[in-house]
Amino acid sequence: MQLKLKNLKLTKSVFIFLFFSNISFLLGQGKSIIELERIKVDGVSAVVGDYVILDSDIDRAIVEMESQGMSTKNISRCELLGKLMEDKLYAHHAIQDSLEIRDEEIYDYVDQSIAYFTEQLGSIEKVLEFYKKPDELSFREDLYEINKVQKLSSMMQSKIIEEIEITPEEVRSFFQSIPKTDLPTFGTELEISQIVIEPQVSKEEKKRIIDQLRSFKADVEEKGLSFASKAILYSQDPGSRAKGGKYTLHRKKPRMVKEFRDIAFSMQEGQISEPFKTDFGWHIIMVDRIRGQELDVRHILLTPKVSQKQLDDSKDLLDTLRTRILDKEISFADAAFQFSSESETRFNGGVIINPATGDKRFELTKMDPVLYNQIRDLKDDEISVPLLDEDRSGLKKI
Repeated sequence: MQLKLKNLKLTKSVFIFLFFSNISFLLGQGKSIIELERIKVDGVSAVVGDYVILDSDIDRAIVEMESQGMSTKNISRCELLGKLMEDKLYAHHAIQDSLEIRDEEIYDYVDQSIAYFTEQLGSIEKVLEFYKKPDELSFREDLYEINKVQKLSSMMQSKIIEEIEITPEEVRSFFQSIPKTDLPTFGTELEISQIVIEPQVSKEEKKRIIDQLRSFKADVEEKGLSFASKAILYSQDPGSRAKGGKYTLHRKKPRMVKEFRDIAFSMQEGQISEPFKTDFGWHIIMVDRIRGQELDVRHILLTPKVSQKQLDDSKDLLDTLRTRILDKEISFADAAFQFSSESETRFNGGVIINPATGDKRFELTKMDPVLYNQIRDLKDDEISVPLLDEDRSGLKKI
């Protein structure tokens, strides 16, 4: 795992001031000659282009800020509304200017965010309770919309300022004009990279997993046993186990990994797949119902067990890579590309994306405690010794 301390960079921002025609807003909270009754229709706070901002969106912004450890004590709802309107305005113009973003990229952020929230709170059920969501699907859809708007907004802002040139003298003059009492305080930000090695599973263990999944399939098809009951009893997917392995997929909104989606959308109602492998383990899928673009499926996930020898072999490989990187025989990015088992980071030099912000930087005071404990003693450009990691399904990686 490689750690880099990032320097703060100044960018010239373009501020857009939005004027309201609502006279009660302009009058503020002070005394006025005309007393107007404020009426809110169906919780709508503002409309920007095709985007509607509800009162509940402001509530959600407050919850998200508090969940990230940010204080909302001195932030008014009016200020949050202004920020939401600014983001929506940028996103609206991004669409008008035909700026494109891939759905798969947004869903990757959603998956990382949910994994981060679940790690923080302990289970997906606690996450849904904290964010007051009825089910995981609606939570994912909300996260999708939030991340899409943020990404479009960021792309539009980048496009606006890409032609702007700032000289060092302008930067110097700008900072010198700011009173020392008004200078903002920033926490230390880190950029973290990792190489992940998934231990090789023995042929005997692979056969055991496949045979067990095939026995589940036979029990349902030949004996009429419940697939949902099998999932509750045996599946190692904590996100769906309590619901009998149930997920709802949508053709135009990628949710699960590609292998899972490809097999699910190739099946008929009532059909059960053969065992297949993804990065999470081995699965079988049963299609409950096909509803146009949507698909209700159930699945059972089994995670292979790895022996201590296999873990030791993976650790030895990482020890060798660490030595070669320190001896300048190979770069960290090249080693990640050639040897890492983690597809999410392998192709970008092993760099971890912050699920809370979607960028490469982590603020030290807001990091996942597990990740913080792993890197807190590292210095700039230092590489850790191999560390054992076990996810919620029991899959072990180093």
